[in-house]
Amino acid sequence: MRAKLKDKPMPKILLVDDEPDIIEIIQYHLEKEGYLVKSATNGLECLIVAKSLVPDLILLDVMMPEMDGIEACVELRKENVLKGTLIAFLTARSEDYSQVAGLDSGADDYIAKPIKPRVLLSKIKALLRRSSLNQVIKNDKVSLEINRDKYIVVCDGKEFTLPKKEFELLALLFSKPGNVFTREAILAKVWGDDIIVGDRTIDVHIRKLREKIGSQYIKTVKGVGYKLKL
Repeated sequence: MRAKLKDKPMPKILLVDDEPDIIEIIQYHLEKEGYLVKSATNGLECLIVAKSLVPDLILLDVMMPEMDGIEACVELRKENVLKGTLIAFLTARSEDYSQVAGLDSGADDYIAKPIKPRVLLSKIKALLRRSSLNQVIKNDKVSLEINRDKYIVVCDGKEFTLPKKEFELLALLFSKPGNVFTREAILAKVWGDDIIVGDRTIDVHIRKLREKIGSQYIKTVKGVGYKLKL
């Protein structure tokens, strides 16, 4: 992995956790792999450091003093300078409501504690994996425009940005309008084969996309998956 990282600018990661031992061990493994790592100990500090650093990825603990991870994520998503930043929660909480709340706040993924370094590095690699294509994808049959370079979506003349996972999911559906993408294909192409997420994760992202661009564009194919409706 180190050789690959030297071929391109080092990804910047902001690690946010109120436990010094966790920050120390995670930062050690990330820096060993060549990542540039900064840390913060609560949500308020995270906001300050993030706007200055503009990281590629923020690893954000959920339960913290001052401002918890959910609140911090909501605030981070309001910052235009951070629109291209991935956010993954670090949490020991496995309840469905906690995961849904995290996704609703704009997070891209969840990484469960206790954290195993090899698993963490694998997930980070998958999160940072992005298409090298920078292009505007258009289709005259629907009033949607997706700009991969700027991470901008234009729907019915209205321009807005999406969290990365929502953007990649919409871009995937938009790549072949009318074609049905199975849940398995969506998980593999958007989240990566080495990241374990459930069907509920896809459902939450689809619901949020429908709320933003309109329910008429994304059709559910019961028992199979989703497609962009022409």
